[in-house]
Amino acid sequence: MGEKDLAALLPNIAAQARGVLGSLRLASIQLAPAEAREKDPALDRKAALLDQSYYRLLRLVNNLSLAACMTEERPLRLRDQDLVSLVGEYCERAAGLAEMAGVNLRFVCVLERHICAVDSDALEQILSQLLSNSLKFTPAGGTITVELRLMKKRVLLSVEDTGCGIAEEQLTKLFDRFLHNNPPELPSHGLGLGLALCQRLAELHGGMVMAVSHPGRGSRFTLSLPDRQIGSGVSDIGFDYSGGFNRTLLGLADALPSDAFLIRNQG
Repeated sequence: MGEKDLAALLPNIAAQARGVLGSLRLASIQLAPAEAREKDPALDRKAALLDQSYYRLLRLVNNLSLAACMTEERPLRLRDQDLVSLVGEYCERAAGLAEMAGVNLRFVCVLERHICAVDSDALEQILSQLLSNSLKFTPAGGTITVELRLMKKRVLLSVEDTGCGIAEEQLTKLFDRFLHNNPPELPSHGLGLGLALCQRLAELHGGMVMAVSHPGRGSRFTLSLPDRQIGSGVSDIGFDYSGGFNRTLLGLADALPSDAFLIRNQG
């Protein structure tokens, strides 16, 4: 089976998996309703493990659903957006979740406002993937810095961490389209689709994702986008790919401790 055939097949698998996940989610809610979880900390912790597994699977299914864009030209829904607000608000929501993993997440930007044409859902997908990766490989006490800046008619959005870093020979494989081998000292996460999807979504914007890393000193991923406006007016209309769940929690589900899924933390 070729890469194009596989990319077309994965969304169909995702659609079937989404139906099964919906049934499992309904069953878990019936077995451990919110009211019971609020009164019983032991039940809440057990249910949190179920929720964590559900969010991780839903995140994977969402990635599979997007796999078709790897080999097809799919136009993005570009709108003029205030990137400072968009990225800043996401980081503000993510900072509390990162704190549960003992990691300090900060947003750095000297701009008060900057309008640029992006697909906000696609941009959030990229940012959540990069943050999730950084959280996975940054130990407690570490720092993740998200920076938004301008350079030569480009918007640069970077995610830099103080984690374990990536060996030079692995950097060339990071954006492979499907399965790739992980360094033996690192745990395996997902199907290897996440960064490949980031790169593809960046390309559909007319941009790219670049990586720089030093073993033992952390990594820096930078999304470069054309600094342009399309005159659509600033829009906050979006597609809720999260199925009504906490989008930030869903986007970082792979990297968070189970405490993030306790009933009191899911508001």
